[in-house]
Parts: sequence; C-alpha cells; structure tokens
Amino acid sequence: MATGICRGRSANVATIFALTLPIVVGAAGFGVETSYWYYNSLKLQATADAAAYAGALEQISGSDKPTVIASATQSASTNGLGSGTIVVNTPPASGPNTAKKAVEVIVRQNLDRIFTSIFTQGQVPEQARAVALITDASKACMRALDPTAPQAVRFSGNTSVKVSGCVVMANSIAADAITLQGSAALQVDCLISAGGVSLSNPVTTVCAAPITQALPAADPFADLPAPVAGNPCQNVNGNKTAQTIQPGTYCGGMNLNGNVTLSPGVYVLQGNLKINAGAVISGSGVTIYMAGSNTVSMNGNATVTLSAPTSGTYSGMLFYGDRTGTAAQSTFNGTATSLLTGAIYFPKQQVNYLGNFSGESGCTQVVADTIQWSGNATINQDCSSLGMKDIPAAQSVAIVE
Repeated sequence: MATGICRGRSANVATIFALTLPIVVGAAGFGVETSYWYYNSLKLQATADAAAYAGALEQISGSDKPTVIASATQSASTNGLGSGTIVVNTPPASGPNTAKKAVEVIVRQNLDRIFTSIFTQGQVPEQARAVALITDASKACMRALDPTAPQAVRFSGNTSVKVSGCVVMANSIAADAITLQGSAALQVDCLISAGGVSLSNPVTTVCAAPITQALPAADPFADLPAPVAGNPCQNVNGNKTAQTIQPGTYCGGMNLNGNVTLSPGVYVLQGNLKINAGAVISGSGVTIYMAGSNTVSMNGNATVTLSAPTSGTYSGMLFYGDRTGTAAQSTFNGTATSLLTGAIYFPKQQVNYLGNFSGESGCTQVVADTIQWSGNATINQDCSSLGMKDIPAAQSVAIVE
C-alpha cells in the first residue's frame, strides 16, 4: 500500500515537473533574452550616435545632403546595423532642433526570439534615435578654403590690419596655414587653422592663443547660384572720360579708365576686369561675376568705391569668382579713400588684397582659395544692415538628443 502511494506521488511530481518545465525554461530564457535586448538597444543607440556624428562632420565639410546621408549610412553599416534600416534627416524632422543645423538619425532593427519563441513567434522591434547639432563657435571675416596649401592666409610687408568681432580662418592642414611675416601687425579676435600657424611677431587676439587642428569649415557661399550670361554682349567705351555702364554680360571683360559709374545689377564678365591708374570707379547695388578663370586687377592709384546689393539673391556679394575656374590670382588695390563693401568670393583663385582700404564701416569679407594680405584695413563683422551674411567658423559637433 505504502509502496503504491510513493509510486503515485513520484508519478505526480514527474507529471507536474513535465508540465511546468516549459514555464521554468521560458522564464529563465525570458530573463536571458531581456538582457540581450537591453544590450542590443545600447549598441543600437551607439550606432545611431556615431552615424549622426559622421553625418554632421560631413555637413561641416560642405558636402551636399545626399553625401551627408551616405556618410551617416556608411557609419551605421560599419557599426553593425546589418539588415536594419536607417533614416537620416537634415535638419531633423522632429524635436527641438528642427530649425537648426543638425543631423537626425533613426535606426531600427528586428531581433529574432530564442527562448521566448515558445510563447510567440513575432520578432522584437528596436529603435534608436540621435541628433548631432552643429554649433558655430565664432564668425569669420576672412577664410581660405584650400585644404592643403602652405601659407593659405598670409599677412606680410608693412600690413596693419584690425579685425573686430570676427576671426581669420584657414581650412588648410599645412603647418603654416596662417602666416604672419615681416613687420606685419594684426589685431583679430582669433586665428583658427585646420593645420598650424607661423607668426614672426605677436598677434593681438581676444582668444588666449591661436586655435590649431580645428575642424575645417564649409564654403559659406556654396549654395549661391552662379549668374547666367545673357545676350547681347555689352561693351565699355574705353575712350570716354566719363560714362555710366549697365548690368549685363561683358564678353570681352572690362578695361576701365576715367570716371565710370556702374548701375545697380549683376555684371557677368567673360574676360578680365582691369581698373587702370587714375580711374575713379563707383557703383552701389553691384555684383560682379568673373566667369571661368578671369581675374580682377586694380591699380593702386585708382579710386574704387563699390558696394554689393543689400537684398535679393546676391545680397552682400560684391565680387563672385566662378567655381569651375582654374587656379588664378585676382588683385585688389586702391587708395585710402577706396571702399569695397561686401563679400569678395573667389573659391578657385588666390586673392591678393594690397590696398589700404576696406568697406563702409569696415564691412569687407574675403573668402578665397588662398589669401595674401599686404594692405592696411579695419574689418568688422556687424554688417547685416548692408545685406551681408555671417560666415561661421570653428564649428563643433555634439550629440544633443
């Protein structure tokens, strides 16, 4: 009798154990898988952070939106996204940074179940989101775009330049990307170089010391469309002692003598611009586009007073060099009474700024492949009232969401 009872109890225990074993195993498995899901969520967040950061760095370098997206996607793939999906938005599509320079990345993965597949066969969806914000730490009045040139920005001779409220920046990684030679004197908020600086004498700065090994900054005018040439070709009458010329396309360029007034508008020059000694050149609301590799040459004895438009597509743009041109040099020289108000933009040329002048209230910006400065000038940043845009410099990237 007792033996039968024991056998019955053993059978019951075995039955109960058999019935509860899947639950026990499933519970243990759920604990293991929960840890796995948590670990993968951390890994997925790290992937999103890295992808957003990579996209923001690409944007800083001046790349277009498809290239930014490709960079972020490549980063996610490298960091193990696998068969997951990625969405890249710049600017972000949601959150507090939709109106800012930022890159948003959303990554998703579906995880296969292991132990918990006993209870359900559906995959476990996981998602991570990151936003990398680009911050402009300062503003530039001069920027050299060339990524490798030695002495990309050089101050030499008896130069005396005061730059107020903005910095001088070089994208070049050369050890002497920004150079001060001879008896040149420079006062500036800061010198910022993607490479190094070489100073023959002290520079007066607001920052504690020049910033080197900085992130290069994008071309601030990269999105500005190039003016389109029109017909018929315009001509300058070089024999007149005084004349007013009109906007349009000058197929042979301009050779200016005497007193010349430029009417407001866009001038497309398919030849060189030469301003000869003794010439008096004036014009307001003017944008001069140098097509191809054509250059500007101003004689130091000429008086040139030109200002850019204060509104419209070319607001703040005074001289605009063709992005498709090849290496060349444009020289800006003039008397102490000359004024060039607006941006001087030559992304493929060296700008030689020799004149002892600047723009109205010091509002002159120079953005070029390289810059050689040996004139005297006072340059200011607060020029929005004259239609000029800020030029960001020393950009930084931080994950903020």
